[in-house]
Amino acid sequence: MQHPMHAGDDAFDFQELFDTAPCGFIVADGDGALLRANRTFAAWIGQRPDILRGKRFPDLLSSPAKIFYETHFAPALRMRGRLDEIALEIIDAEGRKHPVFVNATESDGVGDSGRQIRFALFMAAERRGYERGLTEARDKAEAMIVSERADSDLREQFIAILGHDLRNPLASIGSGVRLLEKESLSDRGKRVVALMAGSVVRATVLIDNVLDFARGRLGGGITLARDDQEPLEPVLRQVVAELRSISPDQRIEAEYALVEPISCDRMRIGQLLSNLLGNALTHGAKDQPVRVEASTSRDELVIAVTNGGDPIDPDALTRLFQPFFRGHDRVRQGLGLGLHIASEIAHAHGGTLVARSDAVATTFLFTMPLARSKDKAGE
Repeated sequence: MQHPMHAGDDAFDFQELFDTAPCGFIVADGDGALLRANRTFAAWIGQRPDILRGKRFPDLLSSPAKIFYETHFAPALRMRGRLDEIALEIIDAEGRKHPVFVNATESDGVGDSGRQIRFALFMAAERRGYERGLTEARDKAEAMIVSERADSDLREQFIAILGHDLRNPLASIGSGVRLLEKESLSDRGKRVVALMAGSVVRATVLIDNVLDFARGRLGGGITLARDDQEPLEPVLRQVVAELRSISPDQRIEAEYALVEPISCDRMRIGQLLSNLLGNALTHGAKDQPVRVEASTSRDELVIAVTNGGDPIDPDALTRLFQPFFRGHDRVRQGLGLGLHIASEIAHAHGGTLVARSDAVATTFLFTMPLARSKDKAGE
């Protein structure tokens, strides 16, 4: 039984395949003079196949491609007998350049035909465009990285300068206020000094919150200096005392039931309490006390700050810890960073900060798992 490709009337037309293939086919002698070229290649360069016969293949290339062909392509093909996916440029009848990928083999030919080179050419314009797009995208991304690094360095310098230039004069004002508090002052003078002291405390909290937020946005996050070498309760008492001094007309009730030592960043926990307590004093009912409760159980530290007043809207309650959220009366008076920073401090300690609000009271509840010491772990 004959295969259809070899059967008489149904014989496969290899000449048609050669001429209409979706790539360029060229057969050349050992010196690169064209013996045959298919219609596809001829159409690419705008010439008839019969006119191309006898022309040298390198003469159909752009000047750089011709030099590369003579100095690298032809010698390498002679040595190896085959080359694959070599990038060249052909020139059409109107002088336009077309990038192509070329595969080539060299053989000794058939009978008296002598040495022959067979070329298969594939248009590479779309691939080159894709590669250029990738290269441009890579270069753009690298330029953006360099720019972002420069911006990041500038922001870091800005934060450092901000911290230095604001904190230092504020510290001087605080020292001056403390000196005045020791002087014999009139009642009016005492009230002015108390107001100044309160302003120093509020400005200090504001600067700390802004710097922490900026560091967080730069990827540094909230940094901790965590240990259990000193007790936490004195820090919490100091925070309550400072806020009592700047809000003398509001009552703060505090209860402590802490079993020390507690492994934490005491200054950060103090900052968390300061933000929560300051928020409660600002937005809670003025005729009702604000209650602070700090306690430890076997497994966790709990700090709760509760105030009376109107409840927080449920929709606002879900967004209270977002930075700059100002959609509720509780945060309209400040930047809207205090609760966000408090939440970040809680998360940095592996804890949580949640808010609950109803017609009776609003409570912010911080819980943190306690790290058990080796002695306790062995019990």
